[in-house]
This record gives sequence, structure tokens and C-alpha cells, in this order.
Amino acid sequence: MQVLYQSTRGKEEKVTASMAILKGLSEDGGLFVPTSIPKLDVPMEKLAQMSYQETAYEVMSRFLTDFTEEELKSCISRAYDSKFDTQKIAPIREANGVYFLELFHGATIAFKDMALSILPHLMTTAARKNQVKNEIVILTATSGDTGKAALAGFADVPGTKIIVFYPKHGVSPIQEKQMVTQKGANTSVVGITGNFDDAQTAVKKIFNDRELAQELDRAGYQFSSANSINIGRLVPQIVYYVYAYATLVREGKIKAGEGLNVVVPTGNFGNILAAYYAKQMGLPVNKLICASNENKVLYDFFHTGTYDRKREFILTSSPSMDILISSNLERLIYRLTGNDAVKCAELMQSLSQGGEYTITEEMKAQLADFYGNYCSEGETKEAISATFYGSDYVIDPHTAVAAGVYQKYLRASEDNTPTVIASTASPYKFTRSVMDALSDRYEGLDDFALADALSKLSGVPVPQAVEEIRTAPVLHDRVVDAADMPATVKNILGIE
Repeated sequence: MQVLYQSTRGKEEKVTASMAILKGLSEDGGLFVPTSIPKLDVPMEKLAQMSYQETAYEVMSRFLTDFTEEELKSCISRAYDSKFDTQKIAPIREANGVYFLELFHGATIAFKDMALSILPHLMTTAARKNQVKNEIVILTATSGDTGKAALAGFADVPGTKIIVFYPKHGVSPIQEKQMVTQKGANTSVVGITGNFDDAQTAVKKIFNDRELAQELDRAGYQFSSANSINIGRLVPQIVYYVYAYATLVREGKIKAGEGLNVVVPTGNFGNILAAYYAKQMGLPVNKLICASNENKVLYDFFHTGTYDRKREFILTSSPSMDILISSNLERLIYRLTGNDAVKCAELMQSLSQGGEYTITEEMKAQLADFYGNYCSEGETKEAISATFYGSDYVIDPHTAVAAGVYQKYLRASEDNTPTVIASTASPYKFTRSVMDALSDRYEGLDDFALADALSKLSGVPVPQAVEEIRTAPVLHDRVVDAADMPATVKNILGIE
């Protein structure tokens, strides 16, 4: 069965998976969604015996139906290879009575590697399939992890350029060092003086600038996105939830068909939306637990039915979740409207113009699969400490937000369903926050000295991704205002 893609705002014709990946964002500003969610028609007993790569093919082939078997398997084998530091790609670690799905074993030690390792291969394959002659310009805003993972994935990939914008004072020192030391003749990294939402809003405006698109086309370029607004980012993320379930079945932790709860720390909603799509495919997921930090716009939405971005933007120890405009929520809203693109477009226009929207009671009733809560900075710190001193296991602040929210869910529900927590980043990416939570003996050390101290304390070696940036030279030092981003893009591409 062929799966086509349509915009959440409805003004564009249905397109193939490869074209949706190439475009990134629909011309009407909407996000591409599958016209139907395919069923996972492979027996769990069979999935339980598969490698990560084999599981990836079974899941992704159901969504990317215009890719041939040879094309898709080639993309998968090139993506999930020795750049991951474990053969299992996404191993599971049991600690404090819950299963931590470790999604940080890729080249940049964050979960974004899981999708951004394969996106460049999907995109270049899609370009060939659609006879694209222009050079593809990947334009991305990042709250910390997407930027480096995209840069690493697209660096020196023929036929592409990549430009990443990040909030200059809104990422961790390790995250920033990873980006500004990025090699590759086709890579550009630019800090902005605003926050992530400023960067993401500007990127969306650039995508929707028809005049600029024509200028680019005349110069031999066209835009695409590596953010989770690209369906080519979202589909690979579905894989690891299926793989996690199958792994627990294989290891005898759960029985095939038994329910599983999933806890996801999220700001942009893409990672938990992938778990939701896995559930829609037929994976036996019971509760989708949405964990927010102090920027608790999603928590408030699940409790009130009103999405309101009109609030103070808070810089936290979990910067990848410091987001007030959760772009991927639009895909869920579209489903809640009964795939009514007109209604979805109205809600998104209300968000854009007035800063908020409210869903109907009928739509809110469909959120029963979700539970939302948040952790304060103090609670996040406590979760890091409790997990380490309770199970000798170190987690980063984002994963700690999820662990803390899970404890709140347990107390509220007494639901003892087996539970997986998406562990989204290595603690080595946020050494200062982690060590501060574990002890007060490490004040005054720089981030790399803290990494060494963490290794000594935990017994886990410092990842290669951290080792290689210790002495790496800064290659990108441009900083601009958000308003100057379009001019900066043109300057980088040599279009004046």
C-alpha cells in the first residue's frame, strides 16, 4: 500500500515520501503527515529476533513506500554503522525499576543522531529519485542537539550545504563547542542573540519566503530542513520505540502483546509524537508520558486544552527542551481535528497571531493516551542524584526530567505497567549540571575537567565525541540578530 503525505494545513496536493522529505515544510507552512498510519504487520516474535537495522527496515518501509528495498536498506546500513559506539545502536539499561532506552550512542551523543544519521542518505536518495538538479541547502534552528547531529550527518555530503542557527546563550558549553568546531566545507554555524523560538520562527519565515526561494533557484539552490518538522526525521524515530519493545520481549522482561508505558522528555514534541505514531501502528503502548521542564507549555496544554506561548522563556539545565512553540504538536492537533486541515490551519494561525489556541472538549477527550507533567530545576537535580545513588547509573538533565515526571505519574496513578524512559543525551554533554547534582566538590573545574571527574565517579569512559573537541579549533564564530538571519543565509550562499 502506497503511503502519501499531505500538509496539516491542506493547501498542497498529496506528495510521495521522497518529495515530502525533500521539501521539509509544505508551501502553505504546514507539516507533512501520512495520509494514513500503516499497520506494523510483522509478528512481535519475529521482530524480537531482529537487529536494529532489520527493525528499521520493517518500520520505515511501511512509511517510505516510494523508496525501493535496495535504496532504503542502503540508507539504513550507511546510517547505523560503526559511528555508533555500541552494536545494539539503542541499548536498554534497567535502573530504579524502569528501563532507560539509551539513544545517545551516536557520533554526537544525543538522540538526534538516531534520525540525523540517516536523513542525509534519505535526502540525497530522494533528490536522485526526483531528478533534483539544485544543490540542497539544509536550514536548521537548534536548541542544542539537532544542530550538531545535522552538521555531523551532512558534513561534506555531495550536493548539500547546511546552515545551523543556535541561541548563543542558550546551549551548554559542550553543545556549543561541538557545533563551532564542526569541520566540512559545506557547513556553516551561526549564533543568534535571541532564544530558540526566535531562531525557529525566523527559519520558518525563510522557508515561506517565495521571493527568496526564487532567488535561490536562480542561483542553483533549494531549501530543505533537518529539524523534526521534516517527516524524514520523524519516521526513523518511530523505529527505536518498536525496537525497545521487541528487545524487552526478547529479554523476557515483557510478553508479546503486554502493555508498555513510554516516558519522553520533550520540548518540540517530535520524540513523543514518534511514540504516538508507533502506538497508532499497533505497538502495545499504554500511556504516553510527556515530560516538560520549567518551560511547561505542553504540561499546561494537556491539563487545560489551551496552548499558550505567551509566557517567560526560562533557560534551564535541559536546554534542548527550552522551547515555547512545540512545532510537532501541529501533527497531533491535525489528527485530533479528524484530519481537518482547515480547522488545524485556523488554530495555527491563532497561535501565530495571538499567541494561543484552545482545542474543543471533543479534541481534548482524544488526549486520554497522554499524561503531562513537568520538573522544576530542583526536581531535575534530585532525579539525577536519586538515580545515581539508587542504582549507580548517571543520567543527563533531560533524561532526569523524564525520570522525575515518571515518579510523579507513579504517585498519581499507582500504575505499575512496565515503563521505558527515552534517555535522550549522554550525561557527558551536560557535565556541569550532572556533577553539580551529584556533589558540591567540583566547583571551579572547567567542563572537560568535569568530564574526567564524571568518568572517575561513574566508571564510564569519556565518549570520543567529547574527547575530540577538547582541543579542536573554533571554525565558526559568526553571531547575528534573529532579524538578520535571511541576509546571513544569502551572504553564506553568495547571493547578494
